[in-house]
Amino acid sequence: MTAPQQDTIKQLYDSHPLLNSLSATKEVCWLNPKLQRFTDVQVSLPLGASDIADAAERLQRFAPYIAKVFPETAASNGIIESPLTAIPQMQQTLQAFYGQTLSGRLFLKCDSHLPISGSIKARGGVYEVLKYAESVAMAAGLLTLKDNYQKIDSPPFKALFAKHSIVVGSTGNLGLSIGIMGAQLGFNVTVHMSADARAWKKDLLRSKGVRVVEHQDDYSKAVEQGRIEAQQTPNCHFVDDENSQDLFLGYSVAAERLKRQLDAQGICVDAAHPLFVYLPCGVGGGPGGVVFGLKQSFGDHVHCFFAEPTHSPCMLIGMYTGLHDGVSVQDFGIDNKTCADGLAVGRASAFVGRVMEPLLSGIYTMDDEHLYRLLALMRDSEDIELEPSALAGVAGMAQVKAAKDYLAQHKLTDNMTQAVHIVWATGGNMVPSAARLEYYEKGKALL
Repeated sequence: MTAPQQDTIKQLYDSHPLLNSLSATKEVCWLNPKLQRFTDVQVSLPLGASDIADAAERLQRFAPYIAKVFPETAASNGIIESPLTAIPQMQQTLQAFYGQTLSGRLFLKCDSHLPISGSIKARGGVYEVLKYAESVAMAAGLLTLKDNYQKIDSPPFKALFAKHSIVVGSTGNLGLSIGIMGAQLGFNVTVHMSADARAWKKDLLRSKGVRVVEHQDDYSKAVEQGRIEAQQTPNCHFVDDENSQDLFLGYSVAAERLKRQLDAQGICVDAAHPLFVYLPCGVGGGPGGVVFGLKQSFGDHVHCFFAEPTHSPCMLIGMYTGLHDGVSVQDFGIDNKTCADGLAVGRASAFVGRVMEPLLSGIYTMDDEHLYRLLALMRDSEDIELEPSALAGVAGMAQVKAAKDYLAQHKLTDNMTQAVHIVWATGGNMVPSAARLEYYEKGKALL
């Protein structure tokens, strides 16, 4: 995509003063002025509750197959889901860390411990591969909706899928979910990895029989090269992280499941008991899909915030300027280099950004040292180990408390003691022990 002219960039600095802080890689919090009442925008959204229900039903059809080939999912009958865990010790730690009272209850949505690929990408990535496999198998006459999908784990299906390819560009975690599931089914899978992708993720993919193509450039180049390869390969499906509605819907299924988890814990969400959810954001598909689902489930009673690294604030810049994928962080002199490799994205998804315009409450940014400090505090307080990017949501409680105008505007000021705050932990369970220790030691040294 062609970069904006320099005079256009100068005009943007003049008309959007927050860009000065963003280009200086300072931590900021932006509140979305285009947020609307959900009932006012629901009918104009490109997708709806029926699309989420269709995705949930497809995952249910595949559940017998998943339980068979991934034994770690047997206890959940093949449903790929993570626990919702209260983290009161971390809440106390955060109060001391930020020097302020943080009222309400704090929970961790442990997508860091999702089965199969250990990150939020196990939702959307696995779903898109399964949907493609279903369409290929049905087109070949091997599968019907009435079948027990366990039959997919058999030589005829493996032989069929071996004639097809799947290609994706990734910073790491999406590649893991696509590669592990695609290879298990029997597809020829290629993952184009950006320069910031961790070596252990590349090694793990190769151990599963996945072809890994390494790039010296960032995420956007990996996606671009993946798209080109897919266009040139017969019987090839390209997983388009920047624009895929299938990925988006796979993530959105999480919301109704979260609602059931809250119900099971006796947690009410209504005007007097608001819900705040904080999601790390890279290109936007994962957090965007979750927010879309949450709004369908909770309407205006849920308040959703994205969290981005100070060196990769692509969604914030795209939504703030209204230009979405028409600008990149590099256009403003930001290097897109961060320890939060899953969030190291220079240009946001236009599809997700536009869907989020009336739904998202805001976006805040965090520098790498802040992420490392919170990583060490999470391990010390709750004995939970995450990768750096997964800590981005942890600062949300403090950011919201400081957003007094937002709380007043939405009549939340008097209800914060009854609020529930959920940090969406997006990855970490598959990180090798040596790397986990390295992350922790960096964080401890910074405290």
